[in-house]
Amino acid sequence: MDKPLIGITCAQDTAEQRYWLREYYVHVIEKCGGIPIILPPVEVNNIAKHIETVSGLILSGGVDVDPVFFGSEPLPGCGEITPERDYYEIELVKKYLETAKPLLAICRGLQVLNIACGGFIYQDIYSELDGPLLKHSQLAPKWHATHSISLQKNSILHNIFAKSALRVNSFHHQAVSIPAKDFEIVAKSPDGIVEAIEHKFHPFTIGIQWHPECMAEKNRDQMQLFEKFVKYCKESGN
Repeated sequence: MDKPLIGITCAQDTAEQRYWLREYYVHVIEKCGGIPIILPPVEVNNIAKHIETVSGLILSGGVDVDPVFFGSEPLPGCGEITPERDYYEIELVKKYLETAKPLLAICRGLQVLNIACGGFIYQDIYSELDGPLLKHSQLAPKWHATHSISLQKNSILHNIFAKSALRVNSFHHQAVSIPAKDFEIVAKSPDGIVEAIEHKFHPFTIGIQWHPECMAEKNRDQMQLFEKFVKYCKESGN
């Protein structure tokens, strides 16, 4: 069977007029038997060609999402935004979900996925939520797991990891507040922050808040996630 093409969205540096992506994503997809291709923001009429070309899609991490896309005004805790990337990825998700192809949304990608489908996010969990929260922007090495999460039984993630709990890394200050209607929350951290959502009807559409691509080399659980994702991509074809 041919290796599946996996599209990976990328970060945008408007000041330097460049697109970029961390090597972790490329390396883990190749190791799991896929061929990664980077998808920069394009005009809306070109999005269909991106979708047609790939057998699977990863929404990568990055900076904050512009609050305008979920009907809010910017709060002081909202950070850097890249509106062109936001617009492209939101439109990409809407059109992509018309297919049955696998989608894995990571960190910022989880938030984009939820917003594109009608859900809402916190612009900054530390200023919008009361009560003690964990440190969700770790200063430890990227591969190191710093807090635990609990997994919902019978979810796709629970079946992949074969565990009800695991430890993950953390690099975020935004998070899902209200999941989109066709999604369910399948993982949370001990402080109640949403760590993963899954589409109720698509065979493999998952959004996760941590960065498994940074952990996969040293963590067998996280490598299994990508192995399963690439396997679904092979089966889905183009």
